[in-house]
Amino acid sequence: MIRRLFAIAFIYACTAIAWWILAGVTGSRTHQADQGLRSRVEQLWGAPQVQAPPSVAAVRHETSQVETEVNGVKTRNTVSKRVAEPLAIEASDVRAALALEHRQKGLLWYSTYGVRFDAAYTLSNPHRERRVVEIALPFPAQRAVFDDLRFEVDGKPWLQLPTAKDGRIAGSIELAPEEQVVLRAGYRSQGLGRWTYALGSGVSEVRNFRLAITTDFRDIDFPEDGMSPTRRQAVDGGWHLVWEFRRLVAGVDIALAMPEKLQPGPLAAEIASFAPVSLFFFIVVLLALGIVRGIDFHPMHFFFLAAAFFSFHLLFAYLADQVSIHLAFGTAAAVSLFLTLSYLRAAIGGSYAFLAAGAAQLLYLVLFSYAFFFKGLTGLAVTLGAVLTLFVLMQLTARVDWRAVFGGGAAAKPPQTESGALERG
Repeated sequence: MIRRLFAIAFIYACTAIAWWILAGVTGSRTHQADQGLRSRVEQLWGAPQVQAPPSVAAVRHETSQVETEVNGVKTRNTVSKRVAEPLAIEASDVRAALALEHRQKGLLWYSTYGVRFDAAYTLSNPHRERRVVEIALPFPAQRAVFDDLRFEVDGKPWLQLPTAKDGRIAGSIELAPEEQVVLRAGYRSQGLGRWTYALGSGVSEVRNFRLAITTDFRDIDFPEDGMSPTRRQAVDGGWHLVWEFRRLVAGVDIALAMPEKLQPGPLAAEIASFAPVSLFFFIVVLLALGIVRGIDFHPMHFFFLAAAFFSFHLLFAYLADQVSIHLAFGTAAAVSLFLTLSYLRAAIGGSYAFLAAGAAQLLYLVLFSYAFFFKGLTGLAVTLGAVLTLFVLMQLTARVDWRAVFGGGAAAKPPQTESGALERG
């Protein structure tokens, strides 16, 4: 029996090594694919977008006299210097609508989205003389397409045609003393993964600020380096999120991360890494049931059963990037169960194969692996399965003569009770 257990342990160790290799290969395939596919997705759909408020500056020209000397002759020249004085935005009313669309490339899903951006910025000239005010609105991403681009002042087209260059759209307008105007900007675009509204660089101050984001998805996530909304309201299929401040000084931005689907590549690698635990439970249960029912398992039986277990993870890893992840999982599970049950039916017997081994494989391989589809539940599922297995094994083997099983000689006789001794006397 001891030699048989060592042989089974060797088969188990070899299979565990094969699983770790499969997990490493799957993880490497996923990482290499992500490096190439992410750039392709960004080229086709767009990169993560970071929209910043427009930069506003009042421009004036200062003249000064500069004295120069050439060959001993001194001359005085008038030099004009351009001075740009940054102006604060008096009020911001920003709206964004995000529409999520997942796209699969190979072993990974990418969370792409469409965005409709509309903003109204209140600007003013605080000086007592007319000033030329230059306004520049940066684009949220370099790799992006912008449709229906609007750049208006007080509901009218820009007085001087703005130009789009250097990753921004810029123009200038002349304002009278203390004159106030409203700049309206908007566009439709596409992005990937995350949408951010940057309040400014470093610690920034905003006044009379309001940002409203409407989503068509419920599973929202706010990054750790972002700011949570001041209020939220559920709408049909999504959320209406509002950030509103009268005067805010902050060093963080407003960001929203798109919900992600289960990633086939990382999931397949994680399940393969866990597989040795599933096989360990399966082998222990089959050995215990074999002892109780008197079935003489040979190490070669466990070799083929381990191969059937391995076939599940191998098939799942290479099907996940071809079909939906649930179809790949179901197909791999069905194939593995068929291999195990058909083999045990021929080797041992139908009733035992379908009732005992089939139930054990369904629990330890299929259900344990499916627990990885639910974040945070895997550890609980494994713990409950282990406790249930321990209970069943303790009940089944409570009366087993372990000395006889391991060849240690006859079992010790049960102690005599006092009443029994008196009766013999």
